[in-house]
Amino acid sequence: MNTLRRHLGIPGAISIGLASMIGAGVFYVWAPAAAAAGTGLLIGLLIAAVIATLNALSSAQLAMAHPVSGGAYAYGRALLGQWWGFSAGWLFLAGKTASAGAIALIAGEYLWPGQGRWVAVGAIAVLAIVNALGVRSTARFSGAVVAVVLVGLGGLVVLVVLWAAGGGRVAASPAPVLPGADAGWLGVLQSAGLLFFCFAGYARMATLGEEVREPRRTLPRAILGALAIALGLYAAIGFSVVLVLGPERLAGSSSPLAEVAAVVTGGSGVSSGPNAWVLVVSLVAALACLGSLLGILAGLSRTGLAMARDQELPGSLSRVSDRRGSPVVAELVVAVLAMAAVLLLDPARLVGFSATCVLAYYAIAHLAALRQPVAERWLHPSVHVVGAVGCTLLVFTLPWQGVLTAVVVLVVGLAARGLRLARGARRRPRSRPA
Repeated sequence: MNTLRRHLGIPGAISIGLASMIGAGVFYVWAPAAAAAGTGLLIGLLIAAVIATLNALSSAQLAMAHPVSGGAYAYGRALLGQWWGFSAGWLFLAGKTASAGAIALIAGEYLWPGQGRWVAVGAIAVLAIVNALGVRSTARFSGAVVAVVLVGLGGLVVLVVLWAAGGGRVAASPAPVLPGADAGWLGVLQSAGLLFFCFAGYARMATLGEEVREPRRTLPRAILGALAIALGLYAAIGFSVVLVLGPERLAGSSSPLAEVAAVVTGGSGVSSGPNAWVLVVSLVAALACLGSLLGILAGLSRTGLAMARDQELPGSLSRVSDRRGSPVVAELVVAVLAMAAVLLLDPARLVGFSATCVLAYYAIAHLAALRQPVAERWLHPSVHVVGAVGCTLLVFTLPWQGVLTAVVVLVVGLAARGLRLARGARRRPRSRPA
C-alpha cells in the first residue's frame, strides 16, 4: 500500500500550517532583519507579506487542480517538465532540512542552554515518531502547540499595549517609514527576504494534499486562512518589537521577544534578573520551535515520498505504513538528515540559505501556475508574474553565502540526476533493426 489516507479537514490543515509558520522565525528573525533594514524594518515586513500572499494564492490555485503530495515538486513536474519539478523538490528538501536543523538547535538552546545539540537530536527523534503515527497525530500536536503559542504571543502584545498606554518609554515609532540614512532599499529588500522565512509554513499544507478531505475545497481555505492569521500576528509582533526596543537595539538582540517582555514588565533587559514573563516567552519560543519542526519534518517526508514515487529518489522512500497510513521510511530518513544538520552545521548562517531555497521553490510554483489551463485558473496571470519576479528579486538581495550555497546544492542535484538518467539510458537494451 503506497496511498496516504485523507484524514485532515480545514482545522487540522490550518493547525499544521500555523505550527509551521509560527516557529523559530518569529522569535529570531527580527534581529537580522533590523540589522539589514534599520528604520525600514516594517516596510520589509510589508514586502514579505505581499510576496507571501502572492505565493499562497498561486499555491492554492495549484493545490485545487493537483491535490497530491509533493507541493511545487508535483506542480512543476506536471506543468513545466521533470527537470523543473526536480529542481523545486530538491531545493525544498535541501533548504528545509537545513531549516529543520537550525530550528531544532534554537529549541534545544531554549530548553537546555549549553546542551542544545543533544536536546535538538532528541526532539527530532520524538517528533519523527509523532509524524510516523499518522497525520492525525501531527495535526493534534500542531493544534495544541498553536493554541499555547497564540495565547503566549497574544499575551505579550497585550502587555506591550498596556505598557505603552501607561506611559512606557517608547524607543521608536512603530509606523512604517521609508529607508533612511541607516539603510537603503537593498537593506529593506534583504530584510524582506529574511522575514519571508517566517511565512514559508503554508508550503507544508500543499505538500499534504493527499491527506486532506475534499482537497479542492479544503486546501485553498486552509492556506489562505492560516496565512491571514499569521499576517495579523506578525504585524502585531513587528510593531511591538520596534516600539519597545527600536531598530538599533533590536538589531543587536539575541532574543528579541524575551527582551521585550523584560522591558515591559519592569526590567531594562534580559540580564536584569529573573522575570516570570521572560521565562514564559522562552518556553513559548521553545514550544513554537518544536511545532514548526514537526510541520517541516512532515512536509519533507511527503516531498521525499512524491519524488521517490517518480524514481527521482530511492524507491524505498515511497513506502507507506499499512497500519498508520504514513510514509515511515521517508520520515526516518528525513529525521536522520536533520540530526546530521544539527550536529554538523551552524544555525546562524542557515536562515539565508533556507530562505533562498524556499523563494526559488515558490518562483517555480508561480511559473507552474502560469502554465495551468484556463479552466483551472481563478487568478489573473499578473499574480503569478509579480510573485515570480518578487521571489527572484528577494533571492538576489539575501546574503551571498546562502545564495551561493543554494546554487551549488542545486547544481549538484541536477548533475546527479543527469548522471542517473544517462546510466539508465545506457542500460536499456537497444532494439535490433528489422
